[in-house]
Amino acid sequence: MGSCQSEKKSQNSQHNKVNLESEKQPINDSIFKEKTVVEKKDTVFKLNEDNAIDFFYEYKQSLTESKVRLETSFGNIVIELYDNVPYHKANFIFLAKEGYFDNTYFHRVVKGFIIQGGNADNKKTADKRRAIGRYLLPPDTRKGHSHHRGVISMPSSENDNPHKLASPYEFFIVVTEPGSYHLDGDYTPFGEVIEGMDVVDKINQQEVEAGDWPVQNIYINKAVAF
Repeated sequence: MGSCQSEKKSQNSQHNKVNLESEKQPINDSIFKEKTVVEKKDTVFKLNEDNAIDFFYEYKQSLTESKVRLETSFGNIVIELYDNVPYHKANFIFLAKEGYFDNTYFHRVVKGFIIQGGNADNKKTADKRRAIGRYLLPPDTRKGHSHHRGVISMPSSENDNPHKLASPYEFFIVVTEPGSYHLDGDYTPFGEVIEGMDVVDKINQQEVEAGDWPVQNIYINKAVAF
């Protein structure tokens, strides 16, 4: 489970943690190094810890999209992605264009803190992850971005993960006013909501059960990169 500490550290509140469910993966300290462009030699190409950065280095060269619209069961959320966080930007657009986020959920809602999306308790989502591959992204935290309200960031996997490598399939949006700055330095902000913050707030107000999973599923029906 990935997590982050609360601003009120003395309380050690479970409600001010960012976490996710991700499979255990080995770590490569040099993964963030820009290497030669990956060649797709296998019949079925899958991302992994060795080829992900090479792939996204190539992928970002021809990107024309800079925004993603999340079409949710509560309305649309439009996110503008930061150009100077290129690998996280390319990853998010790639997954949107691959249809990964379609029919996933905002599966974790922490009142007054975050909404977290990109997962679902169904076989179809697990199958999509297996088809794309198992990989992590290195943190990119020194580009001048903070966890202001409305910022989208990527939670990290803590499975044998001292370097806070990020789980690429999930994301969270900060709801806290004016922000949750205790997350800075550990997690990577890679964009911000430019339309639909009222939708984010509405989602954040929904009733939740144990583990902060909403009582009623909150769907991401479709993610559109443009």
